[in-house]
Amino acid sequence: MYRQCTYAELEPSLKIVMTLLVRDEQDILRENLDFHLSRGVDFIIVTDNLSRDSTPAILDEYRRRGVVRVLHEPQDDYMQTAWVTRMARLAATEHGADWVINSDADEFWFPDIPGASLKDVFASSAAAVAAVSVARVNFPVVPTSLPLSAPFFERLTLRDTQSIQAAGKPLPPKVAHRANPLIEVDQGNHAVRCDGAVVDCGAVPLTILHFPIRSYAQFHNKIQLGGAAYARNTKLKRSVGATWRILYQALLDGRLPEEFRRLNPDDGEVDAQVSSGRLQHDVRLRDALRLIRESSGRLQ
Repeated sequence: MYRQCTYAELEPSLKIVMTLLVRDEQDILRENLDFHLSRGVDFIIVTDNLSRDSTPAILDEYRRRGVVRVLHEPQDDYMQTAWVTRMARLAATEHGADWVINSDADEFWFPDIPGASLKDVFASSAAAVAAVSVARVNFPVVPTSLPLSAPFFERLTLRDTQSIQAAGKPLPPKVAHRANPLIEVDQGNHAVRCDGAVVDCGAVPLTILHFPIRSYAQFHNKIQLGGAAYARNTKLKRSVGATWRILYQALLDGRLPEEFRRLNPDDGEVDAQVSSGRLQHDVRLRDALRLIRESSGRLQ
């Protein structure tokens, strides 16, 4: 039906659709949905991949409000590229999107300009720009007087200025794109393709605040499920999902607690890293979510 890759013309009433792939995200999902809906996302398509916690119930609440569409993926091989591509194309063909943000539940797309919305940010992109690359920064788990039962955004308020992956490489950016019925989203959402060719990316004033680890229990469950899914996937190259595979091997070897400590500073390291500037206090997300909670009663 579609003979070439064409991008939606930017309308004054720009529409943003977000896609999310989730699995057991009850400790962060509500915050993610509320934050992005408050910052200019109009609709969210979610694929729930075999969640066993309260994730399905949370999604159903937002579905009934008319702001979320839920797809259920029963396969357990973490074929993210196929699942996210399906959502991204639905955003273009069935939901009237102008821009599509392909995100994870632990990522918060935060405008760098105070007071700006996501609509402001994407509207500032030149018409010829088909996709944008957005840097991510990690918020590690640090010692705090708050209990683990406290919301993650209250406990995790130090930003790593040299964010890296488990393999020690710099944390790669993520990509958002203009809606396109032929788009293909690479595994990890790090690039998009059209007719097999990688789409060139521009830049916008936006940073992704990334909270991949919120507690050891959450970290263990994430690696146990996601790592096993990657291990049983016979279609992806072994180089794909390297971080997951490294951490899953650590779990199998009984070294996951060591990896948790390596990725998250202890008391002495926090003080030293704050002094050196490696860690910086950043309460932007905390304050934004507090405001949402106070104004709407959500997130409680």
